[in-house]
Amino acid sequence: MGRARVCVLGSANMDLVVYAERAPELGETVTGRRFVTVPGGKGANQAIAAARAGGAVTMVGSVGGDPYGRQLRAVLDDAGVDTRALAEVAEATGTAHILVEDGGDNSIVVVPGANGTVHGPAPGLEDALSGAHLLLLQLELPLDAVLAGARAARERGVKVVLTPAPARPLPADLLACVDLLVPNESEARVLTGKDDAESAARALAETVPEVVVTLGADGARWLRRDGAGEHVPAPSVQVRDTTAAGDTFVGTLAVALGEGRPMEQALRWATAAAALSVGQEGASTSMPARARIEEFGAETFGAETFGAESFGAPFDGGASER
Repeated sequence: MGRARVCVLGSANMDLVVYAERAPELGETVTGRRFVTVPGGKGANQAIAAARAGGAVTMVGSVGGDPYGRQLRAVLDDAGVDTRALAEVAEATGTAHILVEDGGDNSIVVVPGANGTVHGPAPGLEDALSGAHLLLLQLELPLDAVLAGARAARERGVKVVLTPAPARPLPADLLACVDLLVPNESEARVLTGKDDAESAARALAETVPEVVVTLGADGARWLRRDGAGEHVPAPSVQVRDTTAAGDTFVGTLAVALGEGRPMEQALRWATAAAALSVGQEGASTSMPARARIEEFGAETFGAETFGAESFGAPFDGGASER
């Protein structure tokens, strides 16, 4: 089949990134070694990752009419993302203030800015969903906008993939629209109260058709409501910055599923892309192109297991099980 068509409804931030040996304790000052500004936001990150992985991607959201907003739009455009539904509003562009420790761990404070102005059905969303295989959602926009997006996609037969970050309790009416939930370990614990990834995945699979819990250096755990599932280990790589790993994983996973790949293979694509991203600094700047994903994935998992050709029909998300 043709290219995966992915719609992303989400945040666009400018990441203000400080690199330091370690994070300060409360009330403490530490000296950083480097400061950079990098286009980011979970929505924009997932859109760029999906576009670089080969998807036809549309971004829906809002930025300000300031230099950060113009830069974000330019970066998305350069990645091949359709930004006609990325509105310009009076509010300042959102920012994310990120501290990256030398070991690769990070902590983030997000100021929503223009992202906080997106409410209800976002302008341009209906057109963006036309012909899409999947809608990617996160929780950096107001919840009413996320819910409206999920409902609109559900009504049009577009499969809904939700990254529940920042973690918060999820209302039942949102979960009812979700085909695939992709939390990391800490988000899965917040959502379920379970201490381990396996128990959390099983609890979440009772609420949505499929769940993938990302496990950092341990890879990812997939579980379907009917009990099918798999653990995909992560390749061993040198870690420089984990900031974009989760968004790279989700964006690439969406493209692989939109191309009709079975979940087992899509997970290997996503895991390979995420492993490549942690070897580079920054968010959008660390996301690999499709050719590199294919090369690294074939080396890591074996060419036949990884696969570079497209498969049958696009992702059905287990919707028939609802």
